[in-house]
Amino acid sequence: MASTSSSIVFDDIFTTDAIDKDGKNSIEVRVYSCATLFTLSRLYARSKNYDMDLTLDYNIELFPLVNGDSFAMAFASSLSRDGGAPTADGEDKDRDFDFTRWSQVYKFDTGSSDIVTAYASFGGLLLSITGSYRHLTNVVLGDPVYVLLRK
Repeated sequence: MASTSSSIVFDDIFTTDAIDKDGKNSIEVRVYSCATLFTLSRLYARSKNYDMDLTLDYNIELFPLVNGDSFAMAFASSLSRDGGAPTADGEDKDRDFDFTRWSQVYKFDTGSSDIVTAYASFGGLLLSITGSYRHLTNVVLGDPVYVLLRK
């Protein structure tokens, strides 16, 4: 389902299976001596087209979801529509999505036969996606990736 655009390296539609299985999570972040409390959630979801399992830490206040909600998720190597640097005139992908985070793929685990898990981290928040390696061939260990979500 990946787009013909060279910077989209994965995309699919996901449906939430569970949110915060172990209860709410929160983290206090200090920015310039001001304390801000972020309410974080851990999302568990299954993809519609590729049968991928997703675990994602995210700010539920910025992107509210409940069990059973569907959302689109994409990984992009760049926010520019042509794969280069984003432009000042607004021709960037994040305008098409509700929630955008920069991340880096830091680990791949190989499971049985063709199953792999890719792990990414963005500011201490984690993402893991598990499924057939064929759908993650364009996701490269060590490369930066933008995680894009849209309802």
